[in-house]
Amino acid sequence: MSSNRSNTQEKETFVAESSEINEGERKVVPFGNTELGVYRMKGKLYAYQNLCAHQGGPACEGLMMPKVEEVIAQDKTYQRMRFNYDEWHIVCPWHGWEYDLTTGEFVVNRKIRLKKFEVVEKSGKIYILTG
Repeated sequence: MSSNRSNTQEKETFVAESSEINEGERKVVPFGNTELGVYRMKGKLYAYQNLCAHQGGPACEGLMMPKVEEVIAQDKTYQRMRFNYDEWHIVCPWHGWEYDLTTGEFVVNRKIRLKKFEVVEKSGKIYILTG
């Protein structure tokens, strides 16, 4: 028997009302036998499994914060720290591992990442797409 790969219809699974996640916020929701963190940032939605790649901590329950950058002078001396509001991070509360909110990538090694889910919003509701 051969498998029918042409039937790859995505299934929409309801996870939250749109009004439950305001701009710059997140909501952790049950999803099957796991949890997801669903984020709304700069008008877009992102969803990740609530499981840190480091030691399985609840990554999506930690801080959401802008990237912290060092400001270095031309003579290579440290000047100060600043926030970069163009890149937001998810910070796991267990050990501080930081993930890029838009990609789920661990900011120290971008080959490591949170498990990402496709998310859509329609008719005032937020859905996760599953195959």
